[in-house]
Amino acid sequence: MRDMETRAKVWITEDGKPVIGEGKVALLKAIDEEGSLRKACTKVGVSYKHAWLVLNKMSERLGEDVVVTTRGGKQQGTFLTDAGRKLIREYDMNKQLLNDTMHDETFREDLGLHLSARNRIPAKVIEVEKGDLASRVKLSIEAALLSSLITTEAVEKLDIKEGDEVFAVIKSTEVLIGKRAVKKD
Repeated sequence: MRDMETRAKVWITEDGKPVIGEGKVALLKAIDEEGSLRKACTKVGVSYKHAWLVLNKMSERLGEDVVVTTRGGKQQGTFLTDAGRKLIREYDMNKQLLNDTMHDETFREDLGLHLSARNRIPAKVIEVEKGDLASRVKLSIEAALLSSLITTEAVEKLDIKEGDEVFAVIKSTEVLIGKRAVKKD
């Protein structure tokens, strides 16, 4: 059998409709680097008209602008808004999570958070210290206390709070946290 590899693409959606994927992220990043929509279009190889249509559709789906344009003077150009920057961060975080998951042998065994027994340790959250970008989550396991530094966004996404039952996943460089998905009716 030839060498085969698994590939996946990431899209962020709103109400089931795509908001942003790899190409749109590249456009936003080029706008951020260039400070000019025209230069960004040249950099990523899209027409100016197409770029405006894409930006307008993203803003429409999000309900807020992803870029702002300033005309005239030394400060003229097209710049990302906080919403545009947040969209890039969200996309990059999800893409990294997917890549990490796809290339982690323990997750390949079963993507449903069934990990090998050698590194899956039941734990209880005893304290959550939220920070701006990273949060410290203190875990209690039998006869030990672990501490994991994870993004605040991950704490909020997993809805981690004191008293939760979680899994401490030990990797050579970090302690990850997993939580069983709760089925919503």
